[in-house]
Amino acid sequence: MKAKTIIGFFSIALITALAAVFIYAKFFQPEPEIVRVESQPSVRQISLPSAESRFTMDFTPAAEASVHAVVHVKTTAMMEAQINPLYEWFFGINPEEYRRPVMGFGSGVIISDDGYIVTNNHVIEGSDEIMITMNDRRDYKAELIGTDPFTDLALIKIDEKGLPTLQYGSSDDLQLGEWVLAVGNPYNLTSTVTAGIVSAKARNINIMRDELSIESFIQTDAAVNPGNSGGALVNTRGQLVGINTAIASRTGNYTGYSFAIPVSIVRKVVSDLMEYGEVQRAILGVQITNVTSELAAEEGLENTEGVYVADLTEGGAAKESGIKSGDVILSINDIKVNSASELQEQVSKYRPNDKVKVILKRKGDLKQYDVVLRNVEGNTDIVKTNRVLEILGARFETITNSEKRRLGIEHGIRVTSLGPGKFMKIGIKKGFIVTAVNKQPVDSVSDITNVLRNFEGGVIIEGVYRDGSKSYYAFGM
Repeated sequence: MKAKTIIGFFSIALITALAAVFIYAKFFQPEPEIVRVESQPSVRQISLPSAESRFTMDFTPAAEASVHAVVHVKTTAMMEAQINPLYEWFFGINPEEYRRPVMGFGSGVIISDDGYIVTNNHVIEGSDEIMITMNDRRDYKAELIGTDPFTDLALIKIDEKGLPTLQYGSSDDLQLGEWVLAVGNPYNLTSTVTAGIVSAKARNINIMRDELSIESFIQTDAAVNPGNSGGALVNTRGQLVGINTAIASRTGNYTGYSFAIPVSIVRKVVSDLMEYGEVQRAILGVQITNVTSELAAEEGLENTEGVYVADLTEGGAAKESGIKSGDVILSINDIKVNSASELQEQVSKYRPNDKVKVILKRKGDLKQYDVVLRNVEGNTDIVKTNRVLEILGARFETITNSEKRRLGIEHGIRVTSLGPGKFMKIGIKKGFIVTAVNKQPVDSVSDITNVLRNFEGGVIIEGVYRDGSKSYYAFGM
């Protein structure tokens, strides 16, 4: 009886509660707000400006101004077949009969209406014949005027007047993001024009291994392929701002970035080759490196600006003017330099005996020095074709005192490049440091020249390699 009473009360309470909830929901609960939830589309339409208000980059004037001044360079080099000497001796084979032509292709830029053309050194290097094809399909045989392996530039000439030319622009004024055109002959496809933007400046990509090489490339994303080497990089005004030289690629074809020698370097090299037949290279006489965060912390520098002077050449221009190891060079003639390649580019504009203003920071203090630049021989004279160096087939650079101490030598001058000549024939390698010639110590090119200028007979070369190993060589003059 008691249990039935409890169950009855519980049932009545449950029914009453359900009724109350129903009445509240029916008559007192507000209407729910309806919200539309939309998924965000992956592609959205935008309002485009009218055709009249839309900015359009027109490259046709620049292309028309440049395409006729860019030529197709074709080279021929006669290569000797490799024949076993015993086979030659037994059967009387003459290697000259087995010479075969090897063809090469590239581009060039006409920079004067009387036929001077600038191209890359690697385009014409080692060639026996150079042929030029104009945009209108006229063919000419070209004469080699001069080369500069340290900038990978060469100057050639054809016998013609009234040619279309490209005017020099300013590579210093180029801005990141600025449009440029690459004009050349990729894959023998003549008169090809591609467009891109300047994506970096003063880029060093380490493709030229010589100690005196200058790499301060303009990096662009204009499509450049084999055959474009030596062609023109022009701005939207149709002015020459660089010579296309290299691409960053794992395949040998264009994959996104190309590199051009800035016209500031081109103009100086061409002028020297036309006037002297040899580049008058100005030397500051410093061993430099970029200022990294690690170097700044190690040397107690305030920030990472400028270029750090790690060492100086004894008797060089910088040391004679008062610059010291540990200084940080900030500008050359009021143009800021923030990397080793930028500093090299600025110095390369000048000739020996030119004076430049160097602003640097030493222990937090700004200082200014007026530096009279010198040549590779350590003086301020104009360098003329050196018969001794032609015979040796070598180029040299001075070395720092710290390197001399490391190698345990008191004298020396380093071989930076080798061509056909005595040094290559007797097996001297690039990087070899010549300490003495015929027992006479040498520290400069003029020292070697003075010893060998009028010498006839046997020559003994003494020196060391970078690992400290000593070597001796001999040949006849």
